[in-house]
Amino acid sequence: MGLLLLWRKKLNIMLGRINLLFLVGLIIIAVLSWLIWDKRYRKNHGENIPKGYIATNEVFHDPVTNKRLRVYYNPLTGDRFYHEN
Repeated sequence: MGLLLLWRKKLNIMLGRINLLFLVGLIIIAVLSWLIWDKRYRKNHGENIPKGYIATNEVFHDPVTNKRLRVYYNPLTGDRFYHEN
């Protein structure tokens, strides 16, 4: 009986560590994803339209900044650039 309780206690400690590692890993992935997305989103904005980009018919309202943005497209790279209209 004592051996069974000791085994269950060790199992609970191991499961607790696994849950903690999972939670820490999930937080790290969330932070890295946010940083990567934010960096990608910001690099495609600016005042001057880069060379090689052509205007598209796509215009949208950004609800975060309350600005109207036009989409420019680079046919060579497939990149998009957002310019305030």
